Amino acid sequence: QVQFVESGGGLVQPGGSLRLSCAASGSIFSDFRSIFRTFVIGWYRQVPGRQRELVAKILGVGTTEYADAVADRFAISRDNPKKTVHLYLNSARSEDTAVYYCNRIADNRPVDPWGQGTQVVVSA
Repeated sequence: QVQFVESGGGLVQPGGSLRLSCAASGSIFSDFRSIFRTFVIGWYRQVPGRQRELVAKILGVGTTEYADAVADRFAISRDNPKKTVHLYLNSARSEDTAVYYCNRIADNRPVDPWGQGTQVVVSA
């Protein structure tokens, strides 16, 4: 299993920007730093009453994919030596308000226990 800790959420005004961070650890892996670079990592978000949705993912080699709703506004990046993945929220909209989570993706599904997430509120 891999453990994830999300951070960086908060209140942001419409049109503003925020950087979220996802720190990964995995004590069962003897060389986690090397293993981490092979992981596909995704950022998800969830609002009450709705299913958690994938908004962005990044492959080990750095290839990125985005949901249509955020494709021209969000950016995902990774720092493999630090075992961290960032999500940059730009041009924030009220509909971006959600709890954001990260997870490892395999077979197009999240595979590890969810962390506590980080709350983002977009409001004036």
